[in-house]
Amino acid sequence: MGGGISGRIWRRARSYGMLAVMIYITGDTHGGIDMAKLDDTHFRGQFALTKEDYLIIAGDFGFIWQNNDKEREWLEIFEKLPYTTLFIDGNHENFELLNSYPEDEWQGGMIHRINDSLFHLMRGQVFEIEEKRFFTFGGGRSLDRAFRRPQISWWPEEMPSAAEFQEGLDNLERCQWKTDYVITHAGPAKIASGVSALFGTDSLVTYLQAVADRLEFRRWYFGHYHVDREINSKFRALYQDVVPLGG
Repeated sequence: MGGGISGRIWRRARSYGMLAVMIYITGDTHGGIDMAKLDDTHFRGQFALTKEDYLIIAGDFGFIWQNNDKEREWLEIFEKLPYTTLFIDGNHENFELLNSYPEDEWQGGMIHRINDSLFHLMRGQVFEIEEKRFFTFGGGRSLDRAFRRPQISWWPEEMPSAAEFQEGLDNLERCQWKTDYVITHAGPAKIASGVSALFGTDSLVTYLQAVADRLEFRRWYFGHYHVDREINSKFRALYQDVVPLGG
C-alpha cells in the first residue's frame, strides 16, 4: 500500500473521490509474450488499484488472435485484474476477430467492448478520461509480412483506411486540435526514423507526422519499436516500461 495509507483509509478515500484516478501506459504485450511487466511491483504493488484506474497498452495487444480456450482464459484474467485495461490495436492483431466485437460509445469515443474490464480504443478517436483528453490511433506496418499468412497471421487492416484517417482529422477538428495525450502504436515519421531506420516511411507515420505538426498536446506515447526511450519532453517510446500518465 503506497504512502503509508492503510487499506481501509485508502478505500474510503477512493470511494469519496479524494484520491485521483491513476492511469498507466505501457507498450506491446503480444498475446502474453510481454505480459510479465504487468506484475512488476513498481506498477501494481505501488497502490491499491481499483476498476476506476486504467492501464493503456499502446498496440500489439495480441490476446484476440485465435479465439481458443487458452485465449479466452487470458481474457478472463484481464476481467479479473483490479484495474480496467484499455488498448489500441497494433499491426499484429487479428482484425477480423477484433472487429467482430460490439462497438460502443465510451467517454466520448468509439470502442470495441471485449468485456466489462477490457476495451479496444478505436482509431482516430478522442476520449475524455478524468478530465484529460486522449487522441488514439492504432495500426502499423509489419516488417515481417513476407513471413506471415494472410487472414491467418497477417491482416491488411493493420494499415488504416482513408475513412479512418479522415475520422481522426474530423475528431481533432471538433476539439480544435487541442488534446492532452496521444496514444499510438507507430510514431510520427520524424520521431520514428530516429528510433529505428528499419521501418521506413509509410502512409500512417506520414499521417501521424502531419497530426504532430499541427496538434497542441502535452505527451505522445507509442509502442511498436520494442524500445523504451524518452525521445524528448513530448514523445516517449514504450515497450517493457509501465509509466504513470505524464511520465
